[in-house]
Amino acid sequence: MTSLSQRSSGLVQRRTEASRSAAADKDKPSAGEEPEPRRGEEPEDDEQGDSKETRLTLMEEVLLLGLKDREGYTSFWNDCISSGLRGCMLIELALRGRLQLDACGMRRKSLLARKVICKSDAPTGDVLLDEALKHVKETQPPETVQSWIELLSGETWNPLKLHYQLRNVRERLAKNLVEKGVLTTEKQNFLLFDMTTHPLTNNTIKQRLIKKVQEAVLERWVNDPQRMDRRLLALIFLAHSSDVLENAFAPLLDEQYDLAMKRVRSLLDLEPEGESLKPQANELLWAVVAAFTK
Repeated sequence: MTSLSQRSSGLVQRRTEASRSAAADKDKPSAGEEPEPRRGEEPEDDEQGDSKETRLTLMEEVLLLGLKDREGYTSFWNDCISSGLRGCMLIELALRGRLQLDACGMRRKSLLARKVICKSDAPTGDVLLDEALKHVKETQPPETVQSWIELLSGETWNPLKLHYQLRNVRERLAKNLVEKGVLTTEKQNFLLFDMTTHPLTNNTIKQRLIKKVQEAVLERWVNDPQRMDRRLLALIFLAHSSDVLENAFAPLLDEQYDLAMKRVRSLLDLEPEGESLKPQANELLWAVVAAFTK
């Protein structure tokens, strides 16, 4: 074992690697403690939560809520999830400090009239998010939240802007979930064609997600959106806009279901303009909410 020699008062004192490790451990936070973020800083979203859990983006969580467990695909009748996933991208990028709304100036503009601007172009590590971020950064003049949801979804009549569309989003998200061990990949025959599906393989992750959503509006309900975790608040709004929130509440008893829906309705009845003015509010989050609830 190596040692470090120090001379003091004519004597040679030895400090072993073990003693140095003990000293270093003393300076570390004890088990269960986490270093506090600096004042005024918000920890980046993908570093929050239990590191032992599989971390999912808002897009992946919404898709997972919408996927049929055994069949491995979303409902053919769901025409809302496409735009909902694009809203997830904008909020995810905002929570990670990449996007924000432009300053409203002396004459206050509505959330839906303000433009989305790039605050930081640092890569997120997620291909879809980085692709959306690149579009926002390179677009001049800037576009509004409503416009970006339509452009990223391909719902535009302007052929010059079709290149903004993010293609195969659900398939790409499903592959991300396969890599994280949540889903698997299979081929299914639907009479006239074969389709790649992604059945659930890790039910624990999905049940944890469903429980998190249920507890947010039942056991941990605080009746104040500003006191709710921003990611969880966004997940509830976007799951509703994507028409998949019902899947999280389906297992509940009738009384619990009624209470959960009543509280979700109270969130949907909020005025995004007013909420965005409150301290610590994320303006882009509320702009996306306004776009889906207008």
